[in-house]
This record gives sequence, structure tokens and C-alpha cells, in this order.
Amino acid sequence: MRIGSIVIHCHDFDRTVAFWRAALHYVPREPAKDRWVVLRDPTGRGPNLSFQGRERHPRSRSWVHLDLYTEDQQAEVERLVALGARRHPWRYPAGADYVVLEDPSGALFCVVQKADATVA
Repeated sequence: MRIGSIVIHCHDFDRTVAFWRAALHYVPREPAKDRWVVLRDPTGRGPNLSFQGRERHPRSRSWVHLDLYTEDQQAEVERLVALGARRHPWRYPAGADYVVLEDPSGALFCVVQKADATVA
């Protein structure tokens, strides 16, 4: 398993994305759509940074979480739960390819099903 993308929820989507593009010299994997974009390291060395626009500022939990890419989501979820993670009650959209978990301190992260988890 590896980190596939670091997801940042942001109130000011356009400015936040522009900042991180300039700061890291990352490029969009594909054009932004519906206030969502994945930025990638053009050298292929760093993890992706994904940005999701929000209408409000955060109230309590962090807007940053890890997406862990795996080819065997079910096995990894079971392994992570055995290590101390908890399933988070999430309202999943139809066809969701991710499972939301909480680490032992309550920080959220996602386990994402990817056919080839070694490719960003």
C-alpha cells in the first residue's frame, strides 16, 4: 500500500489550487470539475494533492486526509481495522470506490480501490 493522494478540502478553491500549483510546480492530472482537481508531481516522485472545494470554512475536523490506494480494498480495510482503525459513518454516493476510516486518534482517511495501486 502507498499514499495515493493527500486530499485538502478548501473554502477558496481557485486561490488554494493556484497557490499549491505555483508552490510545488504540480500540474492538474485533468481539468478541474465541480470544484475538484487532482494535482500531480510532473516528475512522478511526489504524491498527488487533491483539492475539493467547500462552501464553508471547517468547523471542527481537519480538511486534510490521506487517500491510501490499494488493489485489494477489502483486505486492507480489514487489516487496518485490526490495527486499530474504525469505520467512519459516511454517506457514500453510488459507485464510491473508497471506504472512510478513522485512525486511533479520530483523523479520517480513505482506502481507495485502484486496479494498479503503483500508478498515480
